[in-house]
Amino acid sequence: MDVTAESREQPRTPRLGIAGWMLFDWAAQPFFTVITTFIFAPYFVSRLTADPVQGQAIWGYTLTVSGIIIAVLSPVLGAIADATGPRKPWIGFFAVIKIVSLALLWFAAPGSPILYAAIFLALATVAAEFSIVFNDSMMTRLVSEKEVGRISNIAWGLGYLGGMIVLIAVVALIAGNPATGKTALGLDPIFGLDPSKGEDARITGPISAVWYLIFILPMFLFTPDAAKATMSLSNATARGLKELEGTLQELKERAGILRFLIARMIFQDGVNGLIALGGTFAAVMFGWQTIELGLYGMILNVVAIAGCLYASRLDARLGSKTIVVASLVCLTIATLGIVSTGPGFTLFGLLTLSTEDSGGLFGTAAEKAYILYGLLVGIAFGPVQASSRSYLARSVAVEEAGRYFGLYALSGRATSFLAPASVATITVMADSARIGMLALVAFLAVGLIILLRTPYPAHRPA
Repeated sequence: MDVTAESREQPRTPRLGIAGWMLFDWAAQPFFTVITTFIFAPYFVSRLTADPVQGQAIWGYTLTVSGIIIAVLSPVLGAIADATGPRKPWIGFFAVIKIVSLALLWFAAPGSPILYAAIFLALATVAAEFSIVFNDSMMTRLVSEKEVGRISNIAWGLGYLGGMIVLIAVVALIAGNPATGKTALGLDPIFGLDPSKGEDARITGPISAVWYLIFILPMFLFTPDAAKATMSLSNATARGLKELEGTLQELKERAGILRFLIARMIFQDGVNGLIALGGTFAAVMFGWQTIELGLYGMILNVVAIAGCLYASRLDARLGSKTIVVASLVCLTIATLGIVSTGPGFTLFGLLTLSTEDSGGLFGTAAEKAYILYGLLVGIAFGPVQASSRSYLARSVAVEEAGRYFGLYALSGRATSFLAPASVATITVMADSARIGMLALVAFLAVGLIILLRTPYPAHRPA
């Protein structure tokens, strides 16, 4: 099916409705910022377990299990959503799972069974990603094709702002230096939290849960949803599965969309791995604690917000494909820089750095180089995801958005177990986190090569 202008013409959505939809990213992002990237994940790897190498491996396998579940079920749920109509009930159902799982992370104290923390993290990750499928599929009904790239990037930037606010609060008021017990502002952690017991990291679970609960409410209250279908859930499920089967057959005739989904399947695996494992890599390589990781996260989020806002303008002018390609080039260079850096060197030893430590935060030259490469990640990892979302939205009709965004989620997760599993396995075999992280470069580069041969919008003939 070609996506005609008429099929994408929608009634004007009230600004409050669009704002409510955009606040979903604001509500959801702290989970990815403070849980899976900068605070809880590094704690999981370096402090919850006695062996950081084993911790990174377990974390990688946790992401692997989550990715397989998401890959298998996302297209099915997307197809069912198209048949049942409304997306909000699904988002609400998975919100309950996510909120409860995050709250339970408080009990992941040092010395407690790591399996329970891994299970809660897997449940929260699965619920978060399923919610995103339904939220993303609402976009085609809310805004015109011309506006979709701008709105998508602004919403993504808004998400980073929300994540950064939570991260700043954690670093300034909660995360204590293990040596002094003081926060970055020189204060005692609020609520009487004890950093030596990991409470500064564990509290990010309940905080992210409360934040998500509060800020998804505007979407439920103000954003219009699709009309409810008259068929029962069982009939809708049967119809959805039949339509999904038809969509998969249809992909044979829509080579451009198929190629886009394959490209994203590969490069998003690298992006997910970089986001999930970048903070844990720094924790292992430089011994960064919660404060250093939190400040590093703030720097990346400030750059990410600026990157998304600028990309929101460029997307409308240059197109989503140009933004995604430029972002992938930037991420590939940044990842090579990150994995080539260690105490006293960068660029795989071609450039020797001073090992003198100034004694302050990020006191060595290698740490400063790592942050520099991190800035490239910050610039690109928002636009590569936001413009990928608008790339697909410009390529499908409104009535098939659920099915195709389900496949979009599949493309982001179908091989998602490969990157963390590759990193975890190579890390264990080589006993080196740096060598393990090199696997991410291959995913980014191969996805980029395939995308270069993909039409834009993807419904056009290849």
